Amino acid sequence: MKLAVPGLSRRRGALAAALAVPLLMLCCAGAGAQDLLSGVVPGAKTDLSVKMQILVVMTLLGLLPVMVMMMTSFTRFVIVLSLLRQALGLQQGLPNRIVTGIALILTLLVMRPIGDQVWKEAFVPYDRDQIGMQEALKIAEVPISRFMLAQTSKAALAQIAHLAGEPSSMRPQDHSFTVKLAAFVLSELKTAFQIGCMLFIPFLIIDLVVASVLMAMGMMMLSPLVISLPFKLLLFVLVDGWTLTVNTLVTSIQGY
Repeated sequence: MKLAVPGLSRRRGALAAALAVPLLMLCCAGAGAQDLLSGVVPGAKTDLSVKMQILVVMTLLGLLPVMVMMMTSFTRFVIVLSLLRQALGLQQGLPNRIVTGIALILTLLVMRPIGDQVWKEAFVPYDRDQIGMQEALKIAEVPISRFMLAQTSKAALAQIAHLAGEPSSMRPQDHSFTVKLAAFVLSELKTAFQIGCMLFIPFLIIDLVVASVLMAMGMMMLSPLVISLPFKLLLFVLVDGWTLTVNTLVTSIQGY
């Protein structure tokens, strides 16, 4: 018959953890001669240590979602939806996660043809070792650049090209990818604020009317936002506001 010793299992766990730390250090030291980046980018060789290679890979993985969002219409959608929430006065009634989720779904809807083309022409051949990483990136850049240039204004592209030191006589598709990306983001911000302004005006009129009525009645201590909120929600529901907003956002994407 064995007696259970209090705290014995915890001491065993601590001893196992203490033994695991040196083993992990030995494994990392043994992997110091390996090139981790070569597993991510075939053919890439570097003299960096394992710690620095892991740091580079984790940094690239962290920046990847941000770069993907910047190369799509997510910026336009999330800004317009945020301005719509502010115009309605639903700061707490429409959480940030809901706004981000709606913008993400609309982005997937709009970018689906581009994603399918990149998947079939760039990722699948690269996964089958038919093309290299550089060639796959060049192939993927073509449809993405075509989409971004279709949404980019000529003024924004000329301004960014001038700041980057590239000649303005170049064709739009001949500019570097960073110039096209910066011009695309600038145009997306401008378009988003234009659409948001058009959505803001009807609700601003309701706020002005309610504030004028309350002032005329001498009810200055009552917040106009409390009274105008039901009227704004009623107007938004009667005109089928969500359908109009989604149609406006999706149809604002230029053909490419």
